[in-house]
Amino acid sequence: MKVSIIGGGGLVGSCAASALQYGGIVKEIALVDVNQDLVEGQALDLLHGASLTSDQKIVAGGPELSQDADIICITAGLRRKPEESRLDLINRNVALFSNILSDLKSAGYKKEAKVFVVSNPVDVLTYLAMKELDLPPQQIIGLGTVLDTTRLRSMLAQRIAVPPSQVQVTIFGEHGDSMVPIWSNAQIAGLPLEKYPGVTSQLIGEVEKKTRGSGAEVIKKKGGAGFAVGASIADVIHTIALDQERILPVSSLQNGAYGLSDVCISVPTVVGINGAQSHIEIELWPKEQAALQRSGQVLRETINKVLGT
Repeated sequence: MKVSIIGGGGLVGSCAASALQYGGIVKEIALVDVNQDLVEGQALDLLHGASLTSDQKIVAGGPELSQDADIICITAGLRRKPEESRLDLINRNVALFSNILSDLKSAGYKKEAKVFVVSNPVDVLTYLAMKELDLPPQQIIGLGTVLDTTRLRSMLAQRIAVPPSQVQVTIFGEHGDSMVPIWSNAQIAGLPLEKYPGVTSQLIGEVEKKTRGSGAEVIKKKGGAGFAVGASIADVIHTIALDQERILPVSSLQNGAYGLSDVCISVPTVVGINGAQSHIEIELWPKEQAALQRSGQVLRETINKVLGT
């Protein structure tokens, strides 16, 4: 299994590569970036630790490294400038992403390749990749709310002093302001969250609020997310590589689940060797269902504005 990381010189791409190296599952990690010195430095740094981690091939270079990749992970993106609107940033990132897709098409890629979009706005760019690349829609997925979900689980676990791996609550919808935490099905070690000792509606509200603002908080304090997004990326890639068919909240094209269609958005998705293999629909609270519909509308409006489709 070969993974190419476009934007591998940056914080997110290099953290993903490090997580993949420690995971020891994929055979080859190829770092692709326009900044050759930086990406070669990242690859060299990873290589230096190879004898202590995994027997993997680690290389750096240009778009040609994605030609034979099984998974093409796109992490390259631009950060918001002071006084810049969200829509302005989206337009700049769409332009950058379109250039990346053009380079990818020029270099070529395997017809079985899975394209894994991490760049933001991830749902819009996943939709753009689905439209631009000659691949079945299920082979194009976005990180979606995987990162938001682990943030929510981890911070809830910290507040109520339980192991993070025993917290089960998932975020659906847009990776953005309209994300929808699904509290109706939340559990701690298989026990209903609302009946767990110490859990109150106030506590749930505080954890949700902190989760919604956590991305901005990390950017303010250290410049951008790295470790958690790297671990999230590796979790999805390992699920594909091992054909685990795990249910993850990745972003993929919707065709009717939860009343959503013609948008890439996060719902519970069976992920395996073929990508987004199917969607799982469960009963939600009416307010969650309504919020998810609104989230889909927000994304559709953004897609209309920036892609004109």
